[in-house]
Amino acid sequence: MNTPAAQQLSAIHAMLSAGHRNLRVERHSLLLWGIPAGLLFALSESILTPAQIPDVTQRALAWLALLAAVLIATATVDWRWTRSVKETRDEAWSFIHRQVLKVWWLMMGLAALATFATFFYGGGYMVCAVWLVFLGLSLYVHGLFSEELLEWAGLLTMLIGISSLFAKLPFETMRWVAAAVFGIGLPLLAAMLDRGRHRPSYVRLLQMLGWLGAVLIVPIWLEQRTHEQALPEMAAQPLSEFLSGTRYGAETIVALPAGTRVPVEIEIGGDLFSSDEKAVLSLTLAHPIEVLLRDGKLTGDTRFPGESWKQSRQTRWISIPWVKAELTPERGPLVTSNLIVQLRPK
Repeated sequence: MNTPAAQQLSAIHAMLSAGHRNLRVERHSLLLWGIPAGLLFALSESILTPAQIPDVTQRALAWLALLAAVLIATATVDWRWTRSVKETRDEAWSFIHRQVLKVWWLMMGLAALATFATFFYGGGYMVCAVWLVFLGLSLYVHGLFSEELLEWAGLLTMLIGISSLFAKLPFETMRWVAAAVFGIGLPLLAAMLDRGRHRPSYVRLLQMLGWLGAVLIVPIWLEQRTHEQALPEMAAQPLSEFLSGTRYGAETIVALPAGTRVPVEIEIGGDLFSSDEKAVLSLTLAHPIEVLLRDGKLTGDTRFPGESWKQSRQTRWISIPWVKAELTPERGPLVTSNLIVQLRPK
């Protein structure tokens, strides 16, 4: 029954809730932090590539400079815009708001430094997950003092980043998911903000299911469909015919039979070892495999006969579980390692 006493209690509860969550997330902040980052993820395979900057150190510094420029520019514009909006509304900028904003900057800066470190210490496969976890943590901390919706979104974002590693998603898929979370998810959250009003759990659940579909399910489906439509369906050409110079068109599928010898050239450098010649491993295919060539060059698409295509750059198919060194009187110095190559990653 909606009595005056019940209305007063509801009003008191609303005021208490507003006092506990006294921060106000500006919609433009989510747009400013989301859209540029989403574009960077979407364009990351086209800018500052190894072909454009072969030296690893120079490429790492170039990426660090680009990320620093984007983060500093975004933080500066966000700070000034938010201050201007608060002055227009005659609102005070609370101490807690300033500190939470610094936490946001810290998380984004740590993600940028982690990206820089992967150029030297490896782990590039986890870059997208790292950004998603730091973003989720930032949203969750911000949501503790402002919008309940941000808490839900922060938890989901962290789960997306962690789950993508456990599921061993291809890096290309993870890149598009990260681009969608930043470029679509944050602007979508800006449109969904309800100024701290309490909502039933089922309403929040429906909101998050819709948000999850927009940033996870749709990008994965579109990425897979787009790549599948670009792949030809034709009979595979035997390797012997290809080696004899026979060509059937701009796109060719070549079947490599089991037992084919594949030399693997390895170039090793650094301050410990030097070599004037490339080491060559002579390996043998254990299973038949089909590869796709476009205009005479490998596209990176491979498959086992009768199975679906896989992009080698999307598959975690090369790993080195261990490397160890030995020094014995019988053999002298010796370095051994375990190299695993898989088209069907476990």
